Amino acid sequence: MMLPSSAALSSATMMLLLISRASAFTKPLHQIRHHQSSQLFASTTTNISFDPSIDVREKATSTLVIGRHSTLKSLIEQQDSYVSLFGFRPHPDILSSMHESISGNQATSSHVIVPTVGPAIPRPPHRLTLCSLRNKVTRHNHPLSLHSMTDLVKSSVKGKGPVRIMVCVEDEYPLAPIAGAISRAFPVFSRKTKSKKADAGEDGDNGEEEEEERMIHVTFLDSKGRVVKNEVEINAAREAAEGVRLACRLVDTHPEELTSTAFAQECHDLFDEDDTVTIEEIVGEGLKEKGYGGIYNVGKGATEPPRLVIMTYDPPKDDLTEEDEEQSAITLVGKGIVYDTGGLAIKSRVGMCGMKHDMGGAAGVLGGFAAAVRLRTPRKIRLMLCLAENAIGPESVRNDDIITQYSGKTVEINNSDAEVNSCGWFCCCFLMMSYSLIYFFQMKGSLGAE
Repeated sequence: MMLPSSAALSSATMMLLLISRASAFTKPLHQIRHHQSSQLFASTTTNISFDPSIDVREKATSTLVIGRHSTLKSLIEQQDSYVSLFGFRPHPDILSSMHESISGNQATSSHVIVPTVGPAIPRPPHRLTLCSLRNKVTRHNHPLSLHSMTDLVKSSVKGKGPVRIMVCVEDEYPLAPIAGAISRAFPVFSRKTKSKKADAGEDGDNGEEEEEERMIHVTFLDSKGRVVKNEVEINAAREAAEGVRLACRLVDTHPEELTSTAFAQECHDLFDEDDTVTIEEIVGEGLKEKGYGGIYNVGKGATEPPRLVIMTYDPPKDDLTEEDEEQSAITLVGKGIVYDTGGLAIKSRVGMCGMKHDMGGAAGVLGGFAAAVRLRTPRKIRLMLCLAENAIGPESVRNDDIITQYSGKTVEINNSDAEVNSCGWFCCCFLMMSYSLIYFFQMKGSLGAE
């Protein structure tokens, strides 16, 4: 089962943030250079902020209030806090009617255009939206229905101008997963062509002005409706969102641009200036020479060579306690098939569309790894990315070929479209010989893992 492009993996980011001790987030954030490629990867004009700044409240043209149905009711009843929350005073009857029109049994929303009457500077009419989440969810879901939260934000943010999103987090829930869910609603990658007027503007002749950057400001509210200002939690939320947006951009990028070589370059661009991260690559024929027969045979038919990228994060020794040093390292493995034609066991026309997402596991763990590094997690982390394209060509592996895996076992290929069995499990075999704790992430359902 394949996830849509807008749902790039955020589970790896959240796992890393939640397994780390909270004290890790109290240390100063390390600034990793965010990759900004003007030639290959386009970036969105949407910026997401998590700073609890009141200035954004005064500039916003629309406001979303998100929470479980029961929590929204409690917030609406706090009429004395309307001005401090919204920057204006909506009529309580309007909010009550909006709340009554939505159900607590499903994720739904209601919006209204309200005048901005109050002590704030006069502004145009304001779009106010209540986004209600389910009061009860199954044990398989996050209590705040994160997938539904993403869908509600995506459908409720309309038009241009600054947008303020207020999320009722009810105290006990970490902010990082919620921030990741919101960030997924705003895609980063785009290859839409410019209008003719915009193209003419590049020469200075009657062109349209460049579109202003859009600001999405996220505020978290506790169970009493107060703005959460916990710097530790907000930093974790900010870096989780950055990790998820990185994963989303990679998953959405088409395979002509995001080759195995380009993916590896992304890793270098993120961490080359960080002394705590080391990067090792085994490329092309080097994989064959070292015995990595699985990933080598999967990717040898492509125009770009297969790669095994191994990144290791060693936290600064000065920041570690004795307890930190005793913890075993965490190893993450990500499947990074940048495109999967099925090889000579070729997929159908319908089945092949969307196979650019087959590297979503690698994108997810890379985003989580980057977030953990920025937050200076006090635990050693290794990241292994199996990067290849399962392409068709003169060198493609054939059904009936016999290859030798890293373990030394010979394997007869009877389906070149089952490439995960060749490139994924060999990585786990290699890691289990060396390391203690392993998480394997991929996008398809054949392993029952995400």
